[in-house]
Amino acid sequence: MKAGFVSLGCSKNLVDTEVMLGLIKERSIELVNDPAEADILIVNTCAFIQSAKEESINTILNMAEYKDPTKGHCKTLIIAGCLGQRYGQELLDELPEADGIIGTEAWDRITEVIDETLKGNRLVIKGDEKIYDASVPRIPTTPQHTAYVKIAEGCNNRCAFCAIPLIRGKFRSRKIEDIVAEVKALAAKGVKEIVLIAQDTTNYGHDIYGKPRLAQLLKKLCRIEDIKWIRTLYSYPRFFSDELIDVLASEDKLVKYVDIPLQHANNQVLRSMRRPDTKEEIEALLNKLRQRVPGVVIRSTFIVGFPGETPEQFAELKDFITKQRFDHVGIFTYSKEEDTPAADMDHQVDEAVMQDRYHELKAVQSLISQEINESLEGQVLEVIVEGHTEDGMPFGRSYRQADDVDDLVYIEGDTESQVGDVVKVRILQGFTEDLVGELAEDCL
Repeated sequence: MKAGFVSLGCSKNLVDTEVMLGLIKERSIELVNDPAEADILIVNTCAFIQSAKEESINTILNMAEYKDPTKGHCKTLIIAGCLGQRYGQELLDELPEADGIIGTEAWDRITEVIDETLKGNRLVIKGDEKIYDASVPRIPTTPQHTAYVKIAEGCNNRCAFCAIPLIRGKFRSRKIEDIVAEVKALAAKGVKEIVLIAQDTTNYGHDIYGKPRLAQLLKKLCRIEDIKWIRTLYSYPRFFSDELIDVLASEDKLVKYVDIPLQHANNQVLRSMRRPDTKEEIEALLNKLRQRVPGVVIRSTFIVGFPGETPEQFAELKDFITKQRFDHVGIFTYSKEEDTPAADMDHQVDEAVMQDRYHELKAVQSLISQEINESLEGQVLEVIVEGHTEDGMPFGRSYRQADDVDDLVYIEGDTESQVGDVVKVRILQGFTEDLVGELAEDCL
């Protein structure tokens, strides 16, 4: 038997995919990239916002075409992940193309679903709240030099706009020793960059140790040989402690990169969003980070068009982004998600207004990004090579860029660097989204 996988959504979902791949391979099922070759097709879906749901449904329908003997020989099509966890039986009823549904909390039962659907049984399995550990087989799908490590699952924040707690459940952490064991195993396989992920990484450990323990975890991970970079994503401001800032500043293996989702800058909107932070607290944290971590790169995300957002409140957000000069910013229009408090709020913002605000903020941030990238011209940065263009030019990321969400560094005149190499690059030109440089031979 052969199985093909399509993984949609965030890096946290990708880790779930990698774990399921490991379990499938243990059953001696061959893994293939071409869906036309697969007897078993699995789509790990995303249901975070409406556009993600639509992408998931379209992908499922596209994969269903391989049940046609003239296009493939798919015997069973399984929907996994967030869409399955949230809609379960409803999804199975409305999509006759699907043979089985497996939710985010049932990844460990993927082979059971495969067996049952191959027998002709259609079923839904959602499972109980859990998180994988270092003993679970896992097949990385990222390049060999980098790997995601999920340190916690679920979320307790209950933001008014977010459906994640409805899908992923309450916040639960892995033990420090277990995470260390996984990272050591990854290092032994040649991984150079570890990317720690969770829905709220700064809250790591609160549930099992009585207080956040991300700082302690990072210290232990920094002692692991052969790991060059450790990057942490999705660090909410509430638990970004002075101790954590000190660790970020002092540990060489921690890249000076902070991903801190803020969502807005007007206090009234933040309260409506059920965010625990105020604009003043956010500004104090950003100032502290920049003062105590020289060269720190800060990425954030913001939502425009949240219910009730006035022109004045949007103007305050725009002014905040202009003054803070974030290195990277993700901007999203508000998505009305069923069963969330915001969906029932009055004064929903018109879609056209949201789009105007989105493009206005994008224009502001584009100018800031270009100015920041131009200021890097002449600097030498370490770059980990990610791939090559069609004409052979290497490209990669410095500490300033996270995989899949940020810009890239292209290396002119380099004909030798291979994927996974770490090279020193002198930046020649900075653009709105990318950087162009050359090997800094005097620094090699």
